Amino acid sequence: MPKTLSIVWIHVIWSTKNREPLLVKSIRYDLFNYLKSYSEQNGILLDTVNGVEDHVHLLLRLKPIQSISEVMNSLKGASSRWVNLVGEFEGQFKWQNGYGVFSVGEEHIKKVRSYIYDQEMHHKSEDYRSEIMRISKSSSLP
Repeated sequence: MPKTLSIVWIHVIWSTKNREPLLVKSIRYDLFNYLKSYSEQNGILLDTVNGVEDHVHLLLRLKPIQSISEVMNSLKGASSRWVNLVGEFEGQFKWQNGYGVFSVGEEHIKKVRSYIYDQEMHHKSEDYRSEIMRISKSSSLP
């Protein structure tokens, strides 16, 4: 059987339930480290992760045997369980249902990485809803 070559990059965005600004810096960076560690332990090729108080951005490379929905269910499920274990929230922490996923061409990887790294600065001038609408209409970043 021939070897399979698969280079499928995706940019994924998801929000806290009701876009509540629960991901304060003190937990956000620990969450991102948890996502990196969890991904590594579970064969998920997580390249870049960052976000702000109400949402998370990831740059992932899918393996041929992985589906987007399986990877996302795994990441969102594990991370919400982790946040509920370590977070100090009234009630239960939850992610929104669903996520946004956008394919990324090889020539745009550096641009997407930079965009994800600069989330705090970027969201000083654009809110989450506007960001999602812009990306989904044009499939491009600033």
